[in-house]
Amino acid sequence: MSDKLYLEWPFFAPHHAALERALDAWAAQHVAGAHADDVDAACRHLVRQLGEGGWLRHAIGGTAYGGAGDSIDTRAICLIRETLARHNGLADFAFAMQGLGSGAISLFGSEANRAAYLPRVARGEAIAAFALSEPQAGSDVAAMQCAAVRDGDDYVLNGEKTWISNGGIADFYVVFARTGEQPGARGISAFIVDADAAGLSIAERINVIAPHPLARLRFNDCRVPAARRLGEAGQGFKVAMATLDVFRTSVAAAALGFARRALDEALARATQRQMFGQVLADFQLTQARLAEMATGIDTSALLTYRAAWQRDRGGKVTKEAAMAKLHATETAQQVIDAALQMFGGLGVVSGQIVESLYREIRALRIYEGATEVQQLIIARELLKEI
Repeated sequence: MSDKLYLEWPFFAPHHAALERALDAWAAQHVAGAHADDVDAACRHLVRQLGEGGWLRHAIGGTAYGGAGDSIDTRAICLIRETLARHNGLADFAFAMQGLGSGAISLFGSEANRAAYLPRVARGEAIAAFALSEPQAGSDVAAMQCAAVRDGDDYVLNGEKTWISNGGIADFYVVFARTGEQPGARGISAFIVDADAAGLSIAERINVIAPHPLARLRFNDCRVPAARRLGEAGQGFKVAMATLDVFRTSVAAAALGFARRALDEALARATQRQMFGQVLADFQLTQARLAEMATGIDTSALLTYRAAWQRDRGGKVTKEAAMAKLHATETAQQVIDAALQMFGGLGVVSGQIVESLYREIRALRIYEGATEVQQLIIARELLKEI
């Protein structure tokens, strides 16, 4: 968007607008356009670039560990994800996973664990991953079967994790496993597991419609030092939800970035495409669709940055973050679909920007809490307020 008047909204401080403008200029030079066919290599390269550019400093908390601030600035990570998503979906993915994969360490790690992992994440020297989902436990975390049994100074992990972003290229994983202190979600703990740990293997690489590094992990008597546990034993669900609370709003921001790029592409197409003696933009149907797209985008932006602003003020944002993710991802799907329709047959040609956006957006309606889960969260929070 050329005017970027939204940066003047009261949700932002002057340094947020400066951050966005600096990143936009940097991204146009370094990450714009399609990535190479070797997605693993491209992702590693992007992580290094983002680290060298200083952008990954915003993905971790703690200046002592290389972070941009003592805590994670939610508005900053949202602006970064929105901006990167406008330029390159894999660049957004690379940034997001550095934050999500290390977020539990920022929030719950011991001083030793923070010092060992966070500076490398911030410099782009270590790739992080977040391993929560299982073949039979996605949205239903309480159904988790991967187990960790205490054995002296270690825990021994057995089980599987799947749909793990950065699986196969990560240097370490934050893994959630059942330790059995109580039934259900109250008997889960979180651990840092190095990728080269004995007993950890990549069971399967998973190919998806928007190519990202993704894998199924297998743990077979994998020993992890008890000192690598994050938070208290049995508090893993709390660790996971606190981490997701920080980064869920940023998923909405990524969707917003994809939608803004789609609208830009649609406007360019509509004002240039000749049809029946006029341009596409002259048709009232096209104008109506563009109006709907722009209105949906602004609504998503207001919800997204309200949630980010509220969290940065220390407020509870469970409902607000769910609303932002729900609306922004669903709206972005509609906006991108409308943009593709304006391109006609050209819109489904591999390599076209709108075709790439169409593939990128679909997963955002599922990961970090599917749309239906967000609806349940919003309703649950509303009922609590009665």
